[in-house]
Amino acid sequence: MVAVSDLHVRFSSGGKVIEAVNGVSLQVGKGEVVALIGESGSGKSVTLRSLMRLHPERSTRIDGRIEIAGRDVMALSKKDLSAFRGPVTSMIFQEPLLAFDPVYTVGQQIIESVRRHRGLSRQAARDVALESLRSVRIPSPEQRLDAYPHEMSGGMRQRAMIALALACQPQLLLADEPTTALDATVQIQILILLRELQRELGLSIIFVTHDIGAAVEVADRVAVMYGGRIVEEAPLGELLRNPCHPYSVALLNARPQGGLRRGERLETIAGSPPDLSRLPPGCAFASRCKHAGEACLAGVPARVQVGSEHFVSCHLFEPTTDQGAAPCPTTPSH
Repeated sequence: MVAVSDLHVRFSSGGKVIEAVNGVSLQVGKGEVVALIGESGSGKSVTLRSLMRLHPERSTRIDGRIEIAGRDVMALSKKDLSAFRGPVTSMIFQEPLLAFDPVYTVGQQIIESVRRHRGLSRQAARDVALESLRSVRIPSPEQRLDAYPHEMSGGMRQRAMIALALACQPQLLLADEPTTALDATVQIQILILLRELQRELGLSIIFVTHDIGAAVEVADRVAVMYGGRIVEEAPLGELLRNPCHPYSVALLNARPQGGLRRGERLETIAGSPPDLSRLPPGCAFASRCKHAGEACLAGVPARVQVGSEHFVSCHLFEPTTDQGAAPCPTTPSH
């Protein structure tokens, strides 16, 4: 469904060049859910928005190849791109209150999208919009269809955002931290809803989050990003059992396991993410990594296969022809 090869995204701002994404390659199969995880500033959302070419053209340079459902996204004209957004690829934005137009009702916005892309009459489009709200478990959908975004709670707005994204029957759904602004109870409801809809509709999903706990609820496979690069990629269970990259290990150790005991400190990752306008010549995580050596400072590590579907970019691993899972020297403490 998705084939991204050597994606680079650079922003020009205030005389600086921000290298937000640096050589990302990613594949997503039909009906597969892949989570992109990492700290803020890792390049997750920039990567996601690049798949729909949502970045401003004047200040953005995108290099590499993006192919979705057999279409070369970088070669699409503006007209073709408009037709591509919605029926082929759709996005759930992080903050629906900002994504929705405040002067139109939720129903009007769903109806407009359905009529534009599916060519239905106004009444038929209204029926589709109503069914979309029902499908995401919004109570009293007939009333909510005529409600404005600000009249809904945060969880209900996010459900309406999902309904809008799915109304045009996309093949690929891009979810940009869809649960970040919600409380814990509503978060789990939205995650379960996404998984149920994905299985029911056979959707491919790329799910962006900084919370591994959220990824556990929805993902089949996980790609860990840092400094605009994918540093580790593996099936979800494999990554949880056998993380290899020191950054992946640090992320797992930074989560409380079964609750903290009184007086016990939660592990943190020392330092801060790199300045994307002045990336180091070597591994971007080297300055925060207790395993870093001279090779880590000198050059970007190659992508190495350590299992049948497990890849890591770290100088701790040397390329090998062995297809069996390699032992990872940075096993998390839990």
